[in-house]
Parts: sequence; structure tokens; C-alpha cells
Amino acid sequence: MECMSRPDMEALQLERLKALVDYCDRNVAFYHKRLTEAGISADKIKTLSDIQYIPYTTKNDLRDTYPFGMFSVPKKQLVRIHASSGTTGNPTVVGYTREDMDNWSEQVARQVVAAGATDETVVQICFGYGMFTGALGLHYGLEKIGATVVPTSSGNTVKQLKFMRDFQTDAIVATPSYCLYLAEAAHESAEEFPMSSYNVRLGLLGSEGCTPEMRAQIEERWCNDFFVTDNYGMSELNGPGMSGECVYRDGLHICEDHFLCEIIDPNTGIPLDKGETGELVVTNLTKRGLPMLRYRTKDITYINYEPCSCGRTSARMHKVIGRSDDMLKIRGVNVFPSQIESALIGISQISPHYQLVVTREGFADALEVRVELVDGSLLTRYGELEALQHGIHNRIKAILGIEIKVSLVEPKTIERFVGKAQRVVDLRKEGKS
Repeated sequence: MECMSRPDMEALQLERLKALVDYCDRNVAFYHKRLTEAGISADKIKTLSDIQYIPYTTKNDLRDTYPFGMFSVPKKQLVRIHASSGTTGNPTVVGYTREDMDNWSEQVARQVVAAGATDETVVQICFGYGMFTGALGLHYGLEKIGATVVPTSSGNTVKQLKFMRDFQTDAIVATPSYCLYLAEAAHESAEEFPMSSYNVRLGLLGSEGCTPEMRAQIEERWCNDFFVTDNYGMSELNGPGMSGECVYRDGLHICEDHFLCEIIDPNTGIPLDKGETGELVVTNLTKRGLPMLRYRTKDITYINYEPCSCGRTSARMHKVIGRSDDMLKIRGVNVFPSQIESALIGISQISPHYQLVVTREGFADALEVRVELVDGSLLTRYGELEALQHGIHNRIKAILGIEIKVSLVEPKTIERFVGKAQRVVDLRKEGKS
């Protein structure tokens, strides 16, 4: 499947798309109503481009039908239920049949093998277990290839490092920010436990964005030729396993026999041509417990359909550039946190931990970039501090093209996260400045 010709893959996708539309029409009242109103049925899907006539599905649709309104099977046919945290409303609930679980494990297995994992890998999963799909998704996929899984879950960094040393863990599953935090903690205890006591070689990182600059910093901090790969997924589409990097790291290979991907203009919803950058829309062609037609991910990326140097012919999505709903609009300019991260990474006097604070001053938005120093004594050396602050300001301004404020803060004062890092503090709605 990973090496099919483009015509054969598209023929398979068309066959599965027709079957999915028919399945949704017959088994999900929500989709039956949507498809009927749009005048769409399986027999009207003649080419893959006809997918454009199917209405989009959004996160709000899942919330509005909470908990099981979009499921296609009775609960007795489900073997797993996951859900989001629901911090901004009803959680999004997702369900899996036995077939879904088998497909999910297969998808993850492909990604971890492409990244370099084998049946000899000892992998420590530092994602939180529970309703979040990341930990168990990677767990089952890694077990499928015969890897040894250490399910430490998230938090308790001291014990995480102890197990890494004692078990000679050679792979880590974590968010990029927590993987970097683990490396920092390992260096802090290096007098007692030198970095040579760790055997980690592979980072299977996901759940949040990781710029090439941050990836390089993670690899440098862990030493030992540590190699970081990125994977992508979300609970609405199973979880991790939709796409992932191979050892060439030239885009994330999509499991195209399971997922049909489009790129659309996030403002108009109009599909874009191949190679253009926009919002990723995904149809999960083989999901049965919770089928998903044209799900708007809000993630901004583009897709490369050329074969990869690794030999796989599957399309590859570029690392997510940002989210359309996380994108900040400051004085008419679109700003993604990843742009600022790229400017900050590599400056030796600061840590990779930062925070973006957005306020409103009068009738204009203002952006403050809070950056954490490595050496707190620099705060008393005003000449050096001012020069560093000025240099960071100019680097960010050159990228964004707008005026910003840079604040340098003491070491360890910006919050660390064991899950997704929360980089943006938007105070505009609260009327704070």
C-alpha cells in the first residue's frame, strides 16, 4: 500500500470513498440528513474531485451531537471510546470497532517502522494514558511490530529518567516540548548520572508542532546521535498514525489507503490545487465506529505527491505550519507561533521556552514575546541584556514585519508542560493590557 502507483492508489481511494458515502448515508442520521440536503449519494461520486460536493464536518458537529450522535454502530460493537478534554464545551467523543482498532494499529505500525523503530526497540511512552488517544495509539502500533513498550505515562520526570537509564530505553514517545524538558532534566543531574548512561536514540514525537530548529535543539541536547521524527493525527481521525516522517524527514507520509486528504482555502472553503498551502481536510476512508467525511482539521500545510527517496510513493504532508484557529492576527499580519520559535531557537543565551502574550493597546493589538534566559545573572548585566533583547527583537521583526516587544525573564519561570505546550496567552478578550 505504501508503494502503490498513483493511479492505483486513486482508484482504491475512489472505491472506498463511494463505499463510505453509502455507509454514512445508511448508518448515521447526521450524515443522511447532510448528504440528502446536498443532493449527494454514492452513485453520484464518479471521480475523486466529486468529493468537493460533500459538506464539511467540523469539531462543532461532534460537540453538538455529544456523546454518540455521529456513531454508526450500537455501543455493543465498540471496543474503545476516547474523548477530548472538553475545556471549551462538550468533549468530542470518538469510538472504535474491532476493525477500527486493527486499522489504527496498522497505521501506527507503518509510521514507527518508517521512522526507524524495530522489534528490538525499547520505547518509553511519556504521553498521558487515558482519554487522550496518543499514548494508547502509539502503544498498540509499537506492540504490533514487536517493540518493547514501557508505559510510563506523563509526568514524574525523575522516575522517567531513572527508567530510561535502568531499562536502557532507546526510543521516546512524547511531545517535543516534554522531550526537550527531559533532556534538560538529564543534564541537570549529569554530575550523578552522566549523559552517557542514557541509550536513547529515537524520538517519536507528536501531539504538538516541532519546527526544524526545535528538532535540532532536542537532538543536540540528548546527544548520542539522537534522531527525532514527527508524526501526525487527531482523535477525530483515530489518533496518531495518519501520517509520519520516514528516516529522510522530507514530509510526513500519509496512509492514503485509509485517509483521503485535501487542501482548502481556510477562509472560503474552496479546494486548492495540488502543492498549494491551506487547511488540511481529511476523509477517513475505513473508519466504521465513527466515520468521518471531509473533516476540517484547522491545520495549515501542503501536500507533496512526488515519490520519496525512501521508496514509498505515498503522498507526504509538510510539517504543520500552524493552525487556522491558533493563528494570531496582529495589526493585519498573520502570525504563527512556529515563526517566532524559528527565530528564537539557536540563541545560546536563552532557553527554548517562550510565551506569546497578546494585548490590546487602544485600538491596536500588541504582541509581547516573553523569553526565558539560561543564565539569570544576565539580568544584572544591563549592557549584555539590552544587546540580547535588541537582537531577538530584530530577528523576530525581520520575520513578521511588525513591531513587537521582547521581555527576557528569569530561568525556570515559564511554565513547562507534559502535554501540549500552551504558547499563547490572549488577553484581548479580557480587556487586559
